[in-house]
Amino acid sequence: MTNKNTTTLPLFKAFESDKLSLINRTVMAPMTRGFSPAGVPGEDVAAYYRRRAENGVGLIVTEGTGINHPSSVSGASIPVFYGEESLNGWAQVVKEVHKVGGKIVPQLWHVGMTRKKGDLPNQEALPVGPSGLELSGEKVTEPMTEDEVADIVAAFGQAAADAKRIGFDGIEIHGAHGYLIDQFLFKDTNQRTDRYGGDIVGRTRFAVEIIEACRREVGPDFPIIFRYSQWKMSDYKAKLAKTPNELESLLQPLVEAGVDIFHCSTRRFWEPEFEGSDLNLAGWTKKLTGKPVISVGSVGLDGEFTSFASAKKTSLDGLTEKLANDEFDLVAIGRSLLMDPEWVKKVRDNREDDLLPFNKEALQTLY
Repeated sequence: MTNKNTTTLPLFKAFESDKLSLINRTVMAPMTRGFSPAGVPGEDVAAYYRRRAENGVGLIVTEGTGINHPSSVSGASIPVFYGEESLNGWAQVVKEVHKVGGKIVPQLWHVGMTRKKGDLPNQEALPVGPSGLELSGEKVTEPMTEDEVADIVAAFGQAAADAKRIGFDGIEIHGAHGYLIDQFLFKDTNQRTDRYGGDIVGRTRFAVEIIEACRREVGPDFPIIFRYSQWKMSDYKAKLAKTPNELESLLQPLVEAGVDIFHCSTRRFWEPEFEGSDLNLAGWTKKLTGKPVISVGSVGLDGEFTSFASAKKTSLDGLTEKLANDEFDLVAIGRSLLMDPEWVKKVRDNREDDLLPFNKEALQTLY
């Protein structure tokens, strides 16, 4: 029998909350792939997720999937979460993951103002955002009307209902990285003066209504995960909250709306979020809300998250120490798990030397 590495044991403790039970603390981070022609996940997508589940991942969060709105995604091969064909494809993904004992949630997504005019799959659909502003400050479209807001809130709710109906184990709402929900949360892109704008609490209203709509559709016992970040894809230094007090003001309405778990996206899990404390964003979120949290950011790597060629394998000691100290509850793994479907199993069995080397070209054969 392979000797277990005692330093990684915290990763392999069972996780139990009031709505979700997992075999260990590992989570597959959502990673956009573009392998779903016409938005429909096929057998290859089901096999991709099954491979990670059968090799010990505790919870899989799918790549971002577009809700039922014309401008929810940018790209003809990005999966969507509406329509019979696409939902049947996702139902098959769920079946394959469950066959091998895994658990899986879809990430529900709207890209908002990151979409460019003319993007596929709906070239005529304009990007939408709270104030029609790109992160740069350039005005591209008119601000969303309250009717448009209501339509998108309802679309998130319907996606949540469909996720439960076809057998998923919960949902994750994508509120991070400069996409639509984050654009409402961030003062630079939300300059509204109505009930969806204003101060930091006012800017949470759109997210709150989405969470409440999802909760109404799925009932009280279905897990809702909310992913958020400070940084944006085009601005790594951006901050929704500059102090712990501001962060508490941001998070509390989301808790009251029905979030069960927060997925706190950072680029490097080891970096403190605020001066005067070693806690990262997940640590602060847990401290302020009392909710279980997922930490993420360059797990097992030393390179930038946008790079594969230069990223080298690193020790997990700092990560597992934070986990053992209850700074956070779950750990999402992105690039490492993308490169090596057996990453969790190899780490569990003290086979770090067998982890696949980082090779960008090899990614195409590992899906």
